[in-house]
Order: sequence, then structure tokens, then C-alpha cells
Amino acid sequence: MLSCRLLLLVQAVISVYICHAARVVIDWDIGYIQVNRDGYNNRRAIGVNGALPIPPVYVDHGDTLIINVHNSLTVPTSIHAHGIFHNGTNYYDGAGMVTQCGIPPGESYSYTIEARQVGTYWIHGHTRHQNSDGLRAPFIIREKLRQPVVDYDDEYLLYLEDWYPTESSEKMKEITEPGDGTVPPPTYPFGLINGYNGNNTKPIRFSPGKRYRIRMVSMATTEWFKVQFPGHQVEVIEADGINCVPQQVDGFDMGPGQRYSAIVTALDTVTYNMPFNVTLYADFVPRINGLNPRYYQGLIEYREGAPAKRLPVTDDNQLKWANDIEMQPYDRQPALPVDRQIELTSVGIITVDKRSLRKLNKYPYTEPAVPSLFTAMTTGELAMDRNIYGPQAEALILRHEEVVEIKLNNPSGLVHSFHLHGHAFQVVEYGPVDRDIIEIPAGLNASIADVPVAPVRQFHNAPMRRDTLVTPVFEYVKIRFRADNPGVWMFHCHMDTHFAAGLAVTFIEAPDVLQQTQILPEDLQQMCLRQGIKASGNAAGNPGYDFTGLPPVPQELKVDDNSTFGNTAASSTN
Repeated sequence: MLSCRLLLLVQAVISVYICHAARVVIDWDIGYIQVNRDGYNNRRAIGVNGALPIPPVYVDHGDTLIINVHNSLTVPTSIHAHGIFHNGTNYYDGAGMVTQCGIPPGESYSYTIEARQVGTYWIHGHTRHQNSDGLRAPFIIREKLRQPVVDYDDEYLLYLEDWYPTESSEKMKEITEPGDGTVPPPTYPFGLINGYNGNNTKPIRFSPGKRYRIRMVSMATTEWFKVQFPGHQVEVIEADGINCVPQQVDGFDMGPGQRYSAIVTALDTVTYNMPFNVTLYADFVPRINGLNPRYYQGLIEYREGAPAKRLPVTDDNQLKWANDIEMQPYDRQPALPVDRQIELTSVGIITVDKRSLRKLNKYPYTEPAVPSLFTAMTTGELAMDRNIYGPQAEALILRHEEVVEIKLNNPSGLVHSFHLHGHAFQVVEYGPVDRDIIEIPAGLNASIADVPVAPVRQFHNAPMRRDTLVTPVFEYVKIRFRADNPGVWMFHCHMDTHFAAGLAVTFIEAPDVLQQTQILPEDLQQMCLRQGIKASGNAAGNPGYDFTGLPPVPQELKVDDNSTFGNTAASSTN
């Protein structure tokens, strides 16, 4: 009798869930527009339906989101839902020449996103670094039937962008085309909050005593954002779509692609308003007053027209910033037992044709001639051989359900922000890199002895999970995830210039299982063929190990070939 009642209860819950699930359809016509977003510079950008910023996308847990994309650009395009797993639908991940060919000019393609997760995400271009030119929007999946981590009365969204005065294609040419071996000169972007110059952001309205969820999304191309709500009690409750045990903090230091949610408790007053602070900065370019960092201030409004309370400035080093190694997931999943460790090291190189590139493995990443997913789906047993994906796809084969620990070394003075497609990973340890792999940029009057030794920091009780990770300078980070999502998934630096310089690898996850469980959509294959791109075969679109047609791998310039480059490659900037 009890089992029957339980069955009826489960059926009722499922029925309610299905009845409340919606099919959300939006149309995106991606095209060029002229804008002035920072208040100073008019430039060509990429918008949707003739507008920029692109409106945030909201759905409820359990909904199905359909995005009908029409390409009105003169070059191919694609979109990626950053942080969404696409379990069973790898072909909707949107990474150009990884899971699809770009949508050609004048054509359309529809993406289906099943809202099986909850939390704060974003959608952005993933072909030709078009997110840098405006093709990006927040994507929020709201809790529906289940309760959030904590109760709150209302919520606000802050989406943050670094905005450059020139198109990204100009900056990318300095990296991808032969030069003189030097890194491009630094440029200084403006900070945008909710689409416009940060100092013009609309006030956030608070009522005394209430609790507000503030969702923060860093849609930055290159630089970092710090966000603070001085004078208020602030608790972090989410990182990258993963709910966490609430923890009191003073602020958030966000690398490109990272997201947080905070509960900010309103003050019991209407006599004055309170500022909130947003700082755009980069430690890897020169500090110039007014350019780096740039300071922006918004307003928490308790009463319209009330004076803003001035608070003393606190040194950042005295504040408690949200820190993933100190956080715990709300579900308290324990650390995964490791089956295999993979070590990846970010290395800068100078090529013989004088390009400043970066690599994570043997070679800087370069797009193959056939999307790697198509290679995995069409080459039979050869799909289990990493070589079939070409030398510059930097393919790493993962076995189904194995737990992989990645030791990610950052031996340089450049901070990075790495994103893994298709998964959230556990953050288990930070520590100092081995001294013998430290990079000292050419021309810098320093030695390895001058590099400080970072402490080892490990998780406590249960490691926090997220999908985008900042790798501090001269440190390693260890992350773990289970290979339970067959597909082809990128792992790359989300600083666009570093990605363009080759800082990426491709995880080919359980291609044997993938071939048995997924079918490539016919319209996706035809979209390649109409552009003269093969839709099967190895990385070059050929059978077996015939890689005729692939560009040659870049040849590194040896130190002895040109002494002006010092003992390592110069560090890439932005």
C-alpha cells in the first residue's frame, strides 16, 4: 500500500513538473550595428535584432529553450551557452570547428537548450571571438519547483563587460599573423555594467530589511572585475551555476567567464543611499591612472533623492573575497577518487615567423579543417586515437566514467581564466609551480629567485565545483571531474587573445559511447558541406592518417636563433 502511495506521489510530482515546463522560443538575427557603448567611441559591433546590449535570457528549470539564429554578418557565426552541459546533445554546444561549422552568412540554425540546471550562465559567440564585439548575453535558469539555497525577496542582475574601442579582428591579427616577435602593445578597455558605461548604470532599489539576490556575470573579454557592496552584509550562495553553502564575504574578484550570486541584506534606513563599487583592472598591463584600473560606482537606492553615504576606502588586501578553495557546494558532494591525472602547462613561445603564441600541451591550438565532433562520430575505432584529430587540436581521449584530475600549471606572470565545456569540475588544490618551469619574460630584470613561493591551499570537507577557473601567477591548480558526458569538449583560456594565441586543448570524451548514443543532425552536416567543409573523416577530412591539407604546425624559434628574446617567450598581454 505504501509503495502504491509513493508511486502516486511521484507521478503527481512529475505531472506538475511537466505541466509547468515551457517551450521558450526566441529569434536572434545576428548582425553588425554602429554603437557608442562607453560614452566616448563610436564603432562597429555585433548585435542581435539591430540592438546592443542583447537582452538577458530567462527560463525556468525544466523549460526547453529554442534559439533560432539567423546570420546577417559577412562571416560565419555560432553561439555557446557557457556553463550548460548539453548532456546527450553535444552538437548544440556551439564551439566553432569543434562541435559545428559556423553558420554561414545569410543562413539560419536553431539551438535547443534543455534547462536541466539552475543558476547564472551566459550565452556568447564562439566563432572568430565575436563575443568580444558584443555577441553575449546573460542566461538565467530560475528555480521553480525546488527551493533556492536561502530565501530572498527579490533579485537583480549585474552583467559586466570590458569594451574596447576597436574591433576584435584587429587585435587578433597582431597574434595570428607574422610579426616581429614582440607582443602587441596593451590597450585599455572601458567597463560596462548592464550594457553601458559603468557610471551610467541604473540604481538598484532596496527596501529596508529585505534580502536581495544579486547575480553577477563577468562577460569580459580579457580583464578582471571586482564588485563590492560596502556597508552591507553579503553572502555568496552560488558560483558558476553551483549553489554553495552560504558564506559571508566582502566582495567578488571575477575573471572572464565567471559568475556569482550573493545575498545582500538591505539596511534598516531610508535616510541615505549607498554606493556599490565595480573595478575593472588587469595586473598584466601597466597601471596608468584613469586607464588601469578604472573605477565605477553604482547606487543602492533606499529613497529617491536621498544623499549617498560616503564610506572610508578599505585596502583590498584587508577584505575577504569570495574564494572557491574556501567554499563548499550546497550538496556537499565529496571529492572524487582519481583514476588518472593529466598535467597541462601554459607555455609562451615565439615562432620562426615571429608570432607570440601560447600552448597548453605540445602545440598551440588551431582549428581543424573538420569539426572534431564530426571526426569522433565518423571514424569508427580510430576515434579512440588522439592522433586522428590532428596535431594542433591537442586532443586528449577520456574513457567513459573515469575520474580525471587535471594539474594545470601556470609558470608565468600572466593570470589566466580557464573554462571547461560540458562539465563542472571540483577545485581541490592550489600550490606553487615547480621552480624549473617558471617563465621569466625577456627583458625583465628579474630571476627565478625573485618569484615568491605560493602556499599550498586545499579544499575542506567538500570541494567547490565550477566551470571557469582563475589560475594565479606562478601557481598550479588541481581540478577533478568525472567523464560522464560523452562528447567533444573544449578546455581553453577565456581571455580571447590567449585563446587566439593557442591556449586550449580538446577533450574527446568516450568517443566509443558517443557513437552509440548520439546522431549528428543532418542540417548541421549540410551546413558544413554548403561551405565546402567536409563533414566526416580525420582532422583534414581524409581517411585514416592522411592529413594532407592541414596547415603545418608552428615551429618554435630557439633561444640561440635570436638572443633578443631572452630565456623564454615574451608574455602575451591583452
